[in-house]
Amino acid sequence: MAALRLVCAAPTVNPAAGRLCPTFPSLLKYRAPDSHRGLCTRLPPNVMPLSWKTNRPHSKVRSHLPVDELANLARPIIGTLSFAPLARADLLPEAPSLPPHDTMTNAYRALKGRTRLLLLEEWRRLAPPPPYYTFPFSLTPHPFMGLGKFMAGRIHQMRAQKSYLAAHPSWSRVDKPRHCPRCGEEEETFSHAILRCQSTSYHRERLLQGLSDVGPDSPLWSDKQLLLALADFIRATGTNYPPDMFPSLPP
Repeated sequence: MAALRLVCAAPTVNPAAGRLCPTFPSLLKYRAPDSHRGLCTRLPPNVMPLSWKTNRPHSKVRSHLPVDELANLARPIIGTLSFAPLARADLLPEAPSLPPHDTMTNAYRALKGRTRLLLLEEWRRLAPPPPYYTFPFSLTPHPFMGLGKFMAGRIHQMRAQKSYLAAHPSWSRVDKPRHCPRCGEEEETFSHAILRCQSTSYHRERLLQGLSDVGPDSPLWSDKQLLLALADFIRATGTNYPPDMFPSLPP
């Protein structure tokens, strides 16, 4: 390949080409001015000689592959987990020393679980929630997200205590009363609006008979039927709806 590049280079480009035999075929006065890439038009692109005239900047050479760096970063996570060779045991000859067939599966599950735990720990450390937010962290969408964007937003706001309820802190209601404007019995918190407000008792008895708690440990957050019932209750009572949507609420 080096010889091909030499004979196909013009003397004005590669001085070594000027030392070729004078009988080397050429149509011009130089010995080989026409022996450039044009003489290699039928060669595949991967074997075409490079142009000596191209001023290409030197690219940064990697000292290692990116996957090597990722593997090095994952080393502390792997710890003492055991891994089997990446081979199917049913395709290998019988050998009593082969590990069980589910070794790789168990190792992957253990590694995935450990990674998720580390991620949650970093989340709590770097971005801790306010003291009043007691719901656990989750790396998967909450089940109530399937209720739709608007309804999920009502629930998200009440869980985070940043909603239209009177007892939830807001920059727009700093000095306004915190008692429930519907019944006036107590502060309008998330639990009061859903579980205890007397003005919505009819809809509560009709829709939420099986619900007694809205805290972090409540079965509400994992029960599909209870979540659907909660959505129906919020929709029927206008709980945590923007005030301009229902100007007649509260009565």
